[in-house]
Amino acid sequence: MKALDSIALALLIVGGLNWLLVGLFEFDLVATIFGGQTSLLSKIIYIIVGLCALYSLKFFPLLNSDRRDRH
Repeated sequence: MKALDSIALALLIVGGLNWLLVGLFEFDLVATIFGGQTSLLSKIIYIIVGLCALYSLKFFPLLNSDRRDRH
């Protein structure tokens, strides 16, 4: 599972950076690379990043257990 966790984190970082570019410069790097927001490849990337976000929800209980272990 550690590999999947790392992949999910990397894709969330890429997605976050893409949103940063959208917010600051109205520039969607994913859409630019893959042929527009409505292209099939862009949609696949957006879906994969979204799935990684859902997968990463599993880390919240781990954060709380780390906090309890410190006190």
